Formats: sequence, structure tokens, C-alpha cells
Amino acid sequence: MSIQARKERDRAQREKLIITAARELAEAEGWDAVTTRRLAERVEYSQPVLYSHFKGKDAITTAVALEGFADMAAELRAARTAAGDPADALARLSAAYVAFADQRPALYDAMFSRKVNLPFATPQTPAALRAAFDEFVEAVSPHAYDTDAALLAETFWAALHGLAMLMRDGRIPREHHDLRLALLLASFTHRPASPT
Repeated sequence: MSIQARKERDRAQREKLIITAARELAEAEGWDAVTTRRLAERVEYSQPVLYSHFKGKDAITTAVALEGFADMAAELRAARTAAGDPADALARLSAAYVAFADQRPALYDAMFSRKVNLPFATPQTPAALRAAFDEFVEAVSPHAYDTDAALLAETFWAALHGLAMLMRDGRIPREHHDLRLALLLASFTHRPASPT
């Protein structure tokens, strides 16, 4: 291995260590606890080393969000492809999405609520984000009929995001989640609205 290749590998490992530390700290204590000072202590590097990798907290949050989108895309793909039919694919994708948001609130916040430098819905959209969106497109396409599948996917994603956030923040009762999800799925698949 060349010296340059080793330096690049070491740099990538340091970046991964910083991102992992930020994710863990955010999940344990919230995003306000994620500071470059705290991260430097956790990864046992100086703050200047952190700044040599990331311009600041927003850049770290952006890297965390990108990793989150890659994780989400993989989970949505696994849920969608495990289904037996298109309606089941959309239902499984929906359940996986809400579970992702519920089980990793700080990561989900990095992806959707925190300040990040990610272009959404443009040709410059990063591959990880595009992969997550493509899972929605695949899941809704069989139900699109004469509607643009990408537009339908955006609408469905927005509805799931709203349900996940409102439930997580206690704005709507958790005990009616299954019925709400069934109603949403019924409106997209023309299935009877009954929870599974």
C-alpha cells in the first residue's frame, strides 16, 4: 500500500470515527450536546483535527444525515423487496420508515430537521438520499396509474414524515398509529382501511 493510499485510508477512518461519535452523542444526549469540543474528547483528537475533516458542526451533521439516508435506503429496500405484492410492499416500506424515525430520533432529526447542506430533489442530490427516495418511487409506482410516480412518492413520503413526527412529538396519540397508517395506505392502494 502506498503512503498516499494509507493516508487516505486513515483519513476516511478518522471521518467515520467522528461521524459515529456524533451519532452516538446525539442519540444519547441530543444534538445540543454535539459540540466539536465534546467530539474531540470522544474521538481523542484535537479540535483542529476535527476541523481538518469538517468545517464545523453543520458539516458533521450533514455527514451524519448522509449516512442516515444510506441506512434508511437499505432498510426500506429490505422491507419493500420482502413483500409478496405491491400493496404489501408499500405497507412494509411504511412500517420500516416509521420504525426508523421512531428508533433513531436524533439521526432522523439530522436527516430532516437540522441544518444540513444537502440538495433535495435536484440533479445534485447525493446518491444516498436518491436511493432512499427511489425506494419510495418503487413502492408507489404500481399504485400511480396516471399520476407521476415521483410526485406521488414525494406526497407519500411527506405524509409518512408528518405521521412519524406528530406521533413522536406527542401531537397525535400513538395508540391510533396502526389505523392512521392503514388509512394512508388505503388512500394510495385503494385497500380497505383496517390495520393489520
